[in-house]
Parts: sequence; structure tokens; C-alpha cells
Amino acid sequence: MAESSGVFDMIGPVMIGPSSSHTAGVVRIGRVVHKILGDVPEHADIVFYNSFARTYEGHGSDRAILAGLMDYKTDDTRIKNALNLTKSVGLSYRFRSIGSASTLHPNSVRVNAVKGTNKIELLGESRGGGVIRIKEVNGFDANFTASLHTLIIEADDVNGSIAFFTEVLSQEDCNIATMTVSRKAKNDLACLILEMDSGIDEITLKYLGKRRWVHKVNYIPNIDK
Repeated sequence: MAESSGVFDMIGPVMIGPSSSHTAGVVRIGRVVHKILGDVPEHADIVFYNSFARTYEGHGSDRAILAGLMDYKTDDTRIKNALNLTKSVGLSYRFRSIGSASTLHPNSVRVNAVKGTNKIELLGESRGGGVIRIKEVNGFDANFTASLHTLIIEADDVNGSIAFFTEVLSQEDCNIATMTVSRKAKNDLACLILEMDSGIDEITLKYLGKRRWVHKVNYIPNIDK
């Protein structure tokens, strides 16, 4: 089934930059990386693909991704000076471009970011009007938009794990909008991604993370808030 767009997707966000897909969407992808790490990265390797590879400097996508990594919103005037502002927060970076990646969306960017012992690899698509889709997180299929509250859980692939997580969330009156499950292999590491209409209490996140078979719990509040 084809994905539908609302009127606000077509109008696009309030933003700084020449293009909603090359600027606003890229800022939002960077902010997802920031939210998962919980801070500004110390270093980021950034790869622009296809259309992005040819235009990322001229259209400001380089400034946009760095602005997102520093958690600037799409209408933040500091985006224009993001290349210089990285020094003040200790963010080093490297850009690369790959002009022909036929399996990827035309506006794709991959970010490998590090903060202390925390690492994240994320592949995102900027789909126009500021709309994004996160396709991969740490090598797992992801398929979320960050426009809803998003829970990312990496855990051992044990029997009953999905039922456990959904039962806990039901006790919190969290309505699950989408669910994506990806795993390396049977009984290996798995990743569960849940998009929800409402947020989660910190105590619930800690409870989920205390299971011995749960490796990592990341929570991303609605990126538009």
C-alpha cells in the first residue's frame, strides 16, 4: 500500500535552509541520532548518497546534519553556522559521498556517531516536506518516522519477549501505532521498534532495561516537539 501524505507534510515545516528535503529533513535525521545517543556526539562519520552526494554542500545538507547532531530544531538560525559551531561542543566530523547507490532512496544519509562508549549507526531518508524515514539502526531494519514517540529495544531473541514488552506498555495506556521486529538470526540479537501515540514514564523505561536479556533501551520523544 502506498504511503499517504497529509496537508502539513506537503506544506513542509518551519525551517532554515533552501530545501525541506535537503535541509529540514536532514536536521531531523541528525536529531534522531542525538536523541539515541543522549548527547552531542564526539565524532560522526557522515555519508551522503545519490542526490545528496552531488548537492550536500550547495544545498546545506552538511550544515543541516551537524545542526541536528547538536539538537537544533529545523527553524534554528544557528543552522547556517553549524560547521563552525561544532568546535564549541567538541564535535569532530568527516563527510563522504557515494553518488551511485541504486538500492537506497535518492536522499539518503548514513551516520556513524560516537559518544564515550555509546555508538550508533543510522541510515535515514529525507522524503520531502521535512518528512523522514529511519531505515536502519545499528544494522537492524527500522522503518520509523520519528513523528511519534519511538521506543527502540535491542534484546536477546527469547520466547515471549514481544508479549512482555507490549503487556508492559498496555499497563501504561500506551497505544502502539506501528511495530517493527528485526533480528540477526533465530535466538540471536533482535531489535524491536515501537511507535506510540503517547510518551513513556522514565520508571517504565528503567523497568524494561532491567531484564537480563535486554541489552539496550532507547526512547525518542516525538521529534517535532
